[in-house]
Amino acid sequence: MRRYSYRYQRTIARPVELIGVGFLTGASVRLCFRPAPPSTGVVFVRTDLRPSVQIPARVEQVTGTQRRTTLGHPPAQVALVEHVLAALAGLRIDNCYVELNAPEPPGLDGSAQRFVEALWRAGVVLQPARRTILCVDASVVVSQGGATLALYPPFRDELKISYALDYGMTAPIDRQLYTQVVTPQSFTNELAGCRTFLLESEAVEFRRQGLGARTTAADLLIFGRSGPINNSLRCANEPARHKILDMVGDLSLLGADLRGHLVAYRSGHPLNVELVRVLTGQMANGACPCSAQRLAA
Repeated sequence: MRRYSYRYQRTIARPVELIGVGFLTGASVRLCFRPAPPSTGVVFVRTDLRPSVQIPARVEQVTGTQRRTTLGHPPAQVALVEHVLAALAGLRIDNCYVELNAPEPPGLDGSAQRFVEALWRAGVVLQPARRTILCVDASVVVSQGGATLALYPPFRDELKISYALDYGMTAPIDRQLYTQVVTPQSFTNELAGCRTFLLESEAVEFRRQGLGARTTAADLLIFGRSGPINNSLRCANEPARHKILDMVGDLSLLGADLRGHLVAYRSGHPLNVELVRVLTGQMANGACPCSAQRLAA
């Protein structure tokens, strides 16, 4: 890893609130984005705990990556943080307190759209501190169970993400490939509205675990044998786009911007977070290797 460049940090101009139902717990959730001083980073604040607890959105706080990204340890824990993090990172908002009165953000429609709309309403302001932009000089690859995620050196001053989605020939979700250069404008217009999705069998298993009691197939994309149940796609490759949305959120746990080309094949939260851990290790060691490859545990 090496420093590619820097930019000035940003926060929001004023607080802004959203209210909705948590996908996991079914709880009524109030979320408030609040401005934060330079170099604070993104910090989740559990206001329902006494005293309230702060959970920084950093990779060392990750305690779960199964179908979602979870930060902290019970009871000071926040689950399904990736859509909130994606909205903040997609708009390049670096410093923000995210107050919650529940162990998860509101699910809303399963996308980052309403978070993005709220943040635009709040306004974005520059701060007198620098945020590092990093890159690699050689590819860094993590892999697990037939899925891979690779970061390649930049050819331009941009972060480009390509995602290949492949659930197999018999799956109700078609194979998809989508590439996007991530900027605040492209994130808002092309990625923010793409919803989370799961197979009908996965939804049944969640219900068996007591999760999603107040969530229906109309609230997010649940794929049955013939496609989405009681819902329709917003674009033909919405699932692949949502995977990139999740990646933007998970990669923000690095605490720095990236430049380069991320290429993902069938990857999800475990590999996203593993890549961040590898890059964080290289930052700590001052490493800039000729090449790096790691097999995720």
